Amino acid sequence: MIGAAAQEPVERRVHVGQGDHFVSSDPDVVLTTVLGSCVALCLRDPAAGVGGMNHFLLPEGSGSGTDVGRRYGAYLMEVLINDVLKAGGRRERLEAKLFGGGRMFDSLSDVGAANADFAEKFLADEGIPVVSRSLRGAGGRRIHYWPVSGRARQRVVTDGAILPPAIPSSPVATGDLELF
Repeated sequence: MIGAAAQEPVERRVHVGQGDHFVSSDPDVVLTTVLGSCVALCLRDPAAGVGGMNHFLLPEGSGSGTDVGRRYGAYLMEVLINDVLKAGGRRERLEAKLFGGGRMFDSLSDVGAANADFAEKFLADEGIPVVSRSLRGAGGRRIHYWPVSGRARQRVVTDGAILPPAIPSSPVATGDLELF
C-alpha cells in the first residue's frame, strides 16, 4: 500500500503486584512492578520465547490456602517455574534475573536481605542460573521486564536510595539489563 505508515507494535503493560505472578509469550508484553524489601524473580526460556515475573513479600511462612501462601517466596517461586513450564518452557533452558531486597528501614531485622538470600539459594538449589541480579541496597526500585526477550530495566524510586550496581552473573548474549 503506497503512503501507508507501518504500524508499530503496541506495548502492553501488566503490573505484577505483591503476591502475584504473570507468564506470557507475547513479545509486546512488558511486566512491571515496584519493589522495596520484596523480591521479584524474572524467569524465561529464551528458546521457547516464554517467561514471567513474580513478586514476593517474605521468604517462607505459615498459613493455609493459596491466598495466604501467595505472600511467600517458597510458594511463588514454584508457581512461576511451573507456569513457565506449562507454557512451553523447558527446565534445562530456564534463566533468571533477580531484583529487590532493599533495606527499607533501620531496624534490627533486614527483611530485604532475607528475601534476597532466599531467592538466590532457591534458584541455586533448583539449578536455575541467575544471569543478572540487582539485590539489596537501600531503597526501592521500579522494574520493567520483557519476558520474551529477557530485557530488563530498573529505576530508583526513592530519594537517597543507594542500590548496588546490577551484576551480570555471567556473560550473556541476550537479555541485557538497562538502568534508567
